[in-house]
Amino acid sequence: MRLTQQTNYSIQALMYCAMNREGPSRIREIARSYKISELHLFKIIHVLVEAKLVETARGRNGGIRLAKPADQIRLSEIVRATEGTLALNDCMTDAGHVCAVGPSCGVGGAFNRALNAFFSVLDDYTIADMVAGAVPIHERETAGTPAVPALAR
Repeated sequence: MRLTQQTNYSIQALMYCAMNREGPSRIREIARSYKISELHLFKIIHVLVEAKLVETARGRNGGIRLAKPADQIRLSEIVRATEGTLALNDCMTDAGHVCAVGPSCGVGGAFNRALNAFFSVLDDYTIADMVAGAVPIHERETAGTPAVPALAR
């Protein structure tokens, strides 16, 4: 199983906002920090706004900020917002999958249980956990340190 880049970038943008204690974050700054396209990041931010994970403000002092405290944004919530339905195989979809074994096949149940376990683990982690101990953005940039930590790839 592999999550999309959209999910990865969403988590990174939320981490950036959590570490930015100076005010709203700017998409240009986030994109530059992670070396991603501003246009792509705009699309991702739209998904995060729809999921009520970030808020936007227009104008000179505008930007994006977390819609709720970082310790209330669970990784499972981000994955659900960005990935949509995670069907690990055809048995988990309603698309008219035809199974030679039929209703007694246990594959769908096993994958469903695995997916539930995956989300259960992600429920235990928040954006605050991901940036615990991280140096705030404005302090990192003045010290010449890279602005944000990258997620493990």
